[in-house]
Amino acid sequence: MQRVDPPRRTGASSNFELAAWLFMRWSGALLLVLILIHLFVNLVLGDGIQGIDFAFVAGKWANPFWQWFDLIMLWLAMLHGTNGLRVIINDYAGTASARLWLKSILVTCSAVIVMLGSLVIFTFDPCPATTGTESLPQFCAER
Repeated sequence: MQRVDPPRRTGASSNFELAAWLFMRWSGALLLVLILIHLFVNLVLGDGIQGIDFAFVAGKWANPFWQWFDLIMLWLAMLHGTNGLRVIINDYAGTASARLWLKSILVTCSAVIVMLGSLVIFTFDPCPATTGTESLPQFCAER
């Protein structure tokens, strides 16, 4: 049998795929730690699933630490997932045109989700005036 060598790339060499591969490993490990902390704080230290309501989220997001924690988790999860789907598109899309369109849609959707999520985290009002006081965190009554 005759051995066929894979075609060689022409043009400039790039380390993008290596960086993307390393990002997947490091972001996956970091996401695992962040998610376990998130679950521990929300479910074990709190009142379990029954304790998670508007007041619980409002109380957490009143603290900048938890806003940044959730923002980092959102950004890492979206970048990790987008990179994974990019690899799947590269593997399974049949034509260069299909790859271009699918990756364009993927990046657009991911950017919109990251922007909206970031906006919600930093513009969230823990004490809206139109909500009854029973569902608000206790610090809202002091205002």
